[in-house]
Amino acid sequence: MTTVLTLDLGTNGARAGVFDVEGRRIVAKGEASYPTRHLPPNRAEQDPEDWWRALARVVPQVLAEAGHPEIAAITTATFSSTVVVCDEAGTPLAPAILWMDARAAAEAAASETVEHPVLAYSGGSNAVEWLVPKAMWLARHEPDLWARVEVVCEALDFVNHRLTGQWTGSLMNATCKWNYDSRARAFCPDLYAAFGVPELALRLPQRIVDIGGVIGRIRPEVAEAWGLRGAPLVVQGGIDAHMGTFGADCVSPGAMLFIGGTSNVQLTQVPDDGAEITGVWGPYPHALTPNLRMIEGGQVSAGSILKWLSQEIFGLGDGALAELLAAAEAIEPDETGLLALDFWMGNRTPYRDARLRGAFLGLSLSHGRAHIYRAAVTAVALGAANVVFDLERQGVSIDRIVMAGGIQRNPLWLQATIDAIGKPVGIAEDDNLSLYGNAVAAVVGLGLWPDLTSAAAALRAPVRTAHPDLERHARYRRLLADYREAAVTLAPILHALADGPAGESAA
Repeated sequence: MTTVLTLDLGTNGARAGVFDVEGRRIVAKGEASYPTRHLPPNRAEQDPEDWWRALARVVPQVLAEAGHPEIAAITTATFSSTVVVCDEAGTPLAPAILWMDARAAAEAAASETVEHPVLAYSGGSNAVEWLVPKAMWLARHEPDLWARVEVVCEALDFVNHRLTGQWTGSLMNATCKWNYDSRARAFCPDLYAAFGVPELALRLPQRIVDIGGVIGRIRPEVAEAWGLRGAPLVVQGGIDAHMGTFGADCVSPGAMLFIGGTSNVQLTQVPDDGAEITGVWGPYPHALTPNLRMIEGGQVSAGSILKWLSQEIFGLGDGALAELLAAAEAIEPDETGLLALDFWMGNRTPYRDARLRGAFLGLSLSHGRAHIYRAAVTAVALGAANVVFDLERQGVSIDRIVMAGGIQRNPLWLQATIDAIGKPVGIAEDDNLSLYGNAVAAVVGLGLWPDLTSAAAALRAPVRTAHPDLERHARYRRLLADYREAAVTLAPILHALADGPAGESAA
């Protein structure tokens, strides 16, 4: 039996799975959590050592559950861009800047003023979430720290370095988040210089490895600490949601992977024909598979809004959530008398605007928790439908959708999203497709399949089909027009609120 270990670092914790290649299934999996520190007005940080400690807890657990099989290969996926600055030996010099951290909004906006051919891969500018604006922010606001930094990397690169002792970057992350020229297979020092961080070109991991490429063997001391037999290969992975496209077999044009969780990510591929597509991140050439361009849509805040509302604002524990969901589900989406916008931490698609903020419109003293929660669910669902609507408006075919992630644990949110989109959806029976996608990369690294596309077709996770309520879809379509109008009309006010009296978003 060939067995691979698949690792996934997410916002809330580290997951590990043991995948049986011949049986084409995960035979054991587990999770270990770690904390996030949120700082005003828009910052989010984690300790990279917490990630490593979490892996050290969960990996022995899943190996024991699986009966201590010999692991042939290990592949990791992580959230991105969660940025680590460290010395050459891999010691972090500061807390990691989480992907959702928006401190670099001014730097991201400044990227819009620079012209460079590689920026066309990302729609002409960088997002506040990406590594490059965060590096620009550090150079500008933490010059003493920046002067001591020897390596700027992603969480993925940090973990792979701990596993192998080698600094490498993923072609996926580099193309999508670093302004790497995936066509020329080269960094762009002139672009970094134009951004004011010329030194970044040499501080990033210099060896860029394709998904499914071999990085090296695991360090013996790590294998011993984790209880691994032998010396497994460490195979390159990528961004967590993006790796899920292989687990869902959503690699070919026309298919979309929808990961619903703390944030929402919508991923699809289009032909490499040069057609312009706006309002998304990408299209990125060769980032996922050769000869296609990957499109990345998304909502920065999704499940995080619903959790914030039920726990932080309403003060409800998990035991009371079912009652709230039942009360909210009894209310039709257009009968709350409310319209909400889901921009708590800015908008990723289709407005590409980190300075948008959330809103509730139409509040009265007659509104209760169920109305407000239903309106929030509707807003997140409309945000998802707006991504699909805008892509189809531009001629992108979306014929098949596979949905996975934490959204499955909230039936109201799940069905609202399906109804708002108005298409049949395949619901992954496993809520973490990244673990399956990592297995796809691992078997390619082992030479068991010739390429990622064929391996994805063979190892894809099982799904069940869910259908939209077409009467409710018509209601959502009418609400979507109001949602889009409100987003445009309120943008100047939301920008002013995000900036604060002293322009806090630029700080």
